[in-house]
Amino acid sequence: MAECKDKKLFAEFPPVTTEQWEAVINVDLKGADYEKKLVWKTAEGFNVRPYYRAENLEGIKFLNSAPGQFPYVRGTKNDNSWLVNQTVEVNCPKEANADALNILMRGVESITFDLKADNFTAADLDTLLAGIEIPAVELNFRGCIGTLLNVADAFLTKVQNAGYTKDQVNASFAIDPIMQKLSLRGKSADSEIMQKVVELIKRRGELRRVKFITVGGDIFQNCGSTIVQELAFTMAVGSEYLNKLMELGLSIDDAASSLKFNLAISSNYFMEIAKFRAARMLWANVVMPYSPERACSSKIKIHAVTARWNMTVYDAYVNMLRATSEAMSAAIAGVNSIEVLPFDAAYEKPSDFSRRIARNVQLILKEESHFDHVVDPAGGAYYIENLTRSIAENAWKLFVEVENKGGYRAAFVEGFIQSKVEESAAQKEKNIATRKETLLGTNQFPNFTEKAQENITIDTVTKKECTCCCSELAEYKKLVPFRVGMAFEALRLKTDRSGKEPRAFMLTLGNLAMARARAQFASNFMACAGIRPVDNILFHSVEEGVKAALESKAEMVVLCSSDDEYATFAPEVFAQLKDKCVFVIAGAPACKEELEKIGIKNFISVRSNVLETLTDFQNQLDIK
Repeated sequence: MAECKDKKLFAEFPPVTTEQWEAVINVDLKGADYEKKLVWKTAEGFNVRPYYRAENLEGIKFLNSAPGQFPYVRGTKNDNSWLVNQTVEVNCPKEANADALNILMRGVESITFDLKADNFTAADLDTLLAGIEIPAVELNFRGCIGTLLNVADAFLTKVQNAGYTKDQVNASFAIDPIMQKLSLRGKSADSEIMQKVVELIKRRGELRRVKFITVGGDIFQNCGSTIVQELAFTMAVGSEYLNKLMELGLSIDDAASSLKFNLAISSNYFMEIAKFRAARMLWANVVMPYSPERACSSKIKIHAVTARWNMTVYDAYVNMLRATSEAMSAAIAGVNSIEVLPFDAAYEKPSDFSRRIARNVQLILKEESHFDHVVDPAGGAYYIENLTRSIAENAWKLFVEVENKGGYRAAFVEGFIQSKVEESAAQKEKNIATRKETLLGTNQFPNFTEKAQENITIDTVTKKECTCCCSELAEYKKLVPFRVGMAFEALRLKTDRSGKEPRAFMLTLGNLAMARARAQFASNFMACAGIRPVDNILFHSVEEGVKAALESKAEMVVLCSSDDEYATFAPEVFAQLKDKCVFVIAGAPACKEELEKIGIKNFISVRSNVLETLTDFQNQLDIK
């Protein structure tokens, strides 16, 4: 036994070189293009290899840094604890206080108070925080900037009069004129706001855990940006604030310690882990040239929130799955706090049930999966380290481009920021429309039997988020957050509210394997627009299939067979059904041109633009 223990585990296995791996891969490809088949060309501006090895870590400078050490890729602290955050809407301070006390007893450690009233007073703040032990919870406030400035002033007075020490108060205020006024409203942000922020920062004294500016970087992703754009533009906004605060007389330490960053989490699991790791390094390198006296000034504070961009109205429980994956990636990446949005947030005021599930996602990650017990568990992984480097390099390059334009404001006024985000969003929408990207339950694998709830209206699925007063005239083009699945949802809602229940009959003929595969494809395709599929195993003749299709009285008939058999089956079936239904061929056979000549015009395949094709089908079915 002692001899066995001394043997190295892999001593009997000869090393395999990269060249040997590549040779085997090329044999398996059988002449197919390596780059097209195996290399992922990301939207972020770099390519991802099919595998990584130790040699791919060469030249990565941040590898030897430990958690808590510059440039903080592996974390800004020596543990992986994070705060479980949830939002409380504040219309009535007393009711919001009761809600806050309730969720604090159910695992929440960080509360975001969403202030809806403009005239929020110091007395309202006392009511809101009654019974809440300030040292035991992180308090965050968001709302209109004027309200937040007043609340921040009242909050400082409250905690200073109570005699709290510097480590007992953990709070933030979402004062963010660059994002709230310029980016979302297209209005110039007045300098008076920043002067008031400087006064608040000077007043806080040693309460450095109180942050007055929260950079809303999550907005970029919810408008459709790439991860690289999200990081680059967020860093640019942060840099703009640093420069402005120092212009107004603050030191780099006071300025940097007053900032907090919100970032969204997409479902791109490994990419998101790498994103948060890269964000810490990027911010450290933004602050470093100013030579701060305190090391903590270079440490970014990140609040991560699950994205609204990919939330769906139909099959909304799938939002739970997306949010769980997203929360996992942020937790593994080592952020400071996480908010999981309730699964029904896209179409209604979240219910008690959906809010409980949202909290419990994080509690499971902590209490059952112990994600908080290991610091940077992804560190050293060849793939993650290379993703981190690639994201950081590309984001820094774009950040420098923005800085060379004069900074974020100048780049936004020029239209550079908007054009980049819109370009990315358009490509993502196209990918969803053509199914190059999957939005589960929306453009792929929809729930055939589901119909929209009564409270879901056309505005729910078509109206992009309104982030400003509609009476204001914008000076510049705005960023507009929206959900990428809205076009598909509008399409399906049109069917649901039409008063019709269109069906698509799967007429399966010939080769069983091909007929079944295409029937499944077509059923999934049609259901994305709320067209109910009527599936069948296999008909043994054209006559049998046509008879069953006519008896079903389905508004659509989809012929499902093999490419070779369409040349024979399609003309026969079409001759008998062409005036009785919308006739569709599942596939793009070589004989397509010949079939089009006899009047067959509807074909669906993996190359179809699903959104455009289904819109055309609705028109043919007179669904308005």
